[in-house]
Amino acid sequence: MLMDIQQHARELGLGLDLFSCIQCGKCTGGCPVSMTTALNVRSLVYGALIGDIAGPVHREELWDCTCCFTCVERCPKDVRPAEVIIALRSLLVEEGKVPSTIGNALMGIFRQGNPLGYAREDRTAWMDGLEVKPAQEGCETLLFTCCSSAYDIRAQAATKALVRVLKAAGMDFGHLGTEETCCGNEVRRLGEMGLFEMLVEEGKPLLEEVGAARMVTTSPHCMNTFRHEYKLGMDVLHYTQWLARLLEQGRLNLTGRVEKVVTYHDPCFLGKQNGIFDEPREVLKAIPGVKFVEMDRIRERSLCCEGGGGRMWFEGTNTEGRLAFQRVQEAADTGAEILAVACPFCMAMLDDATKVKGLSDRLKVMDIAELVAMAL
Repeated sequence: MLMDIQQHARELGLGLDLFSCIQCGKCTGGCPVSMTTALNVRSLVYGALIGDIAGPVHREELWDCTCCFTCVERCPKDVRPAEVIIALRSLLVEEGKVPSTIGNALMGIFRQGNPLGYAREDRTAWMDGLEVKPAQEGCETLLFTCCSSAYDIRAQAATKALVRVLKAAGMDFGHLGTEETCCGNEVRRLGEMGLFEMLVEEGKPLLEEVGAARMVTTSPHCMNTFRHEYKLGMDVLHYTQWLARLLEQGRLNLTGRVEKVVTYHDPCFLGKQNGIFDEPREVLKAIPGVKFVEMDRIRERSLCCEGGGGRMWFEGTNTEGRLAFQRVQEAADTGAEILAVACPFCMAMLDDATKVKGLSDRLKVMDIAELVAMAL
C-alpha cells in the first residue's frame, strides 16, 4: 500500500519520499492548525507509511489542512507532509467523498469559473467606471484578479484601489474581462487534479496569447500556482513586488500622508512558500506618515490565517477559536491602528476576526493597495 500511495502521488506530480520520514513530529509540532483542530500530520504520514490507508483517508480532519506548508518548511527529511495530505484528499475526491461546501465550491469553479458560484458575466462588475483596458487589445502587464478580488465586496475595494495606483504610475496594463477564470490553486490543493488540469489546459493559452511581458496578481495564491504549476512564458509577480519596483524606479510618487500605526501580516503563500517578505514592508514604509510596527510572529514564523487549502469553504473540526482570532489580537497588542494584508483570503479571515473579537473599533484590516491609494 505504501508503494501505491507513493505511485499515486507521483502520478499527481507530488514529490513524496515517505521512506525518509523519521517520525520526529516536527510537522505536527509546527502545524498551526493542529493547535485548534483534530489534524495530526505526523499520524497521517505514519498511516501512509505503514499502508494504513483505510484509517487516515476517511478522517474528516484531512480537510482541515490549509496547505500553509509550515510542515514542509520544517521537515528535516524533505518528506513534504502537506503533499501527503493532498494525495490522500485526491483519493477522497475520486470516491466522491467531499464535504458539501467544498463540493459546491468545486462545482462553482467548473460551471462558472469561480468557487462562489456567481455568474461568469459578473466577474468584471467591480470595474464599473474604472476604464480598464481589455488585455486582448495588447498590454505590457496583465492584471489577474483572484475570484475573491473580483466578486467579494470587501476585496473589490482593494482591487479598485490597486487599479487606481497602477494608473497613477502610468502603467500599460489590461484585464481579461469575463474570460478570466479561477486559477485553480485551491483546486489542486483540495486534490481535484482533473479539474485543475482542465483549468490549466484552457487557461494557459488564453493568458499567453495576450503577449504581456508580465502578469501581476492580486492574490498570492494565484501567483503561486501561475509561477510554479502553469509554467507560463511570462514573469509572474504579486502586486506588492510590482509596487515596490515602481517605487524604486521613481514611477510611483506618494505625496499624501497616512498618519497611522500599521502592522503587517505575512500571507503563507506569499511568505513561507515564495520567500516574499521584504517587498510588502518596503511599500508600507514608503507611505508618508505611516509608523510601521511588527508583530512577534512574522516572516517564516507568521501565523496562518486559516483560509488557504480550501478552508475558505469548510468549517473544519475546530475545537477552539480560529487562528485568525489569535492573529488579530497579536496585531492589536502592538498598538497598531491598521492591520495591513496582501491577500484577499487573509482580508476575509482577519476582517471577520476583528468583529468576532470586538476589535473592529480600534483595529482596521486594510489591503496594502488601499493604503497606497490613500497616499496618491
